[in-house]
Amino acid sequence: TKMAASNPVLNRLDQRATEADQIVEYLKQQVALLKEKAILQASLRGEKKLRVENAKLKKEIEALKEQLIKTEIKNGVKQIGIPASGEATPRTVVSGLLKHIPLEQMQNRMAVLLCNLKPAKMRGVLSQAMVMCASSSEKVEILDPPSGAVPGDRITFEGFPGEPDKELNPKKKTWEQIQPDLLTNEECVATYKGAPFEVKGKGVCKAQTM
Repeated sequence: TKMAASNPVLNRLDQRATEADQIVEYLKQQVALLKEKAILQASLRGEKKLRVENAKLKKEIEALKEQLIKTEIKNGVKQIGIPASGEATPRTVVSGLLKHIPLEQMQNRMAVLLCNLKPAKMRGVLSQAMVMCASSSEKVEILDPPSGAVPGDRITFEGFPGEPDKELNPKKKTWEQIQPDLLTNEECVATYKGAPFEVKGKGVCKAQTM
């Protein structure tokens, strides 16, 4: 009888022990959740801080770029923003033309560009194209596109069909190989192996005097 009377007590103790274990497990889970929440909040604060720092860094880079451009212009190197049809942003073109052509003759004008050379850094600035010019031992002239040409118009050469390479492989020296065949004729028209630089339906590209 005494043992029988103690069984309910033991059962209650076992039940309370089980409940205590469940409470402890629940509290552990809550602590873990609180830790995760704290880590997440810290991560969000860190992310926000990084965004602020990145924005500040971007402004500093832009300011440094402007200073670099001004310095390069003083040193005779001009960066030209070239809007190209079908492209989201202008191309940056670095050249040493200021040694040969006054700055005012380079501003607000159309030009002929070779756009599939591999981009290369010149004096720390990435140049994304080459300004095409006619030159002699005495002077340099930027080629003029035909009247009515717009940024992005493609230059073609009669007798030379096909699509241009997306990017010339510098190891193959393609540009160096075709340079000797790029000449202006007696009418100052730029040619490749005698075929004029032509914008279909608009005309040919020319130098000013040579």
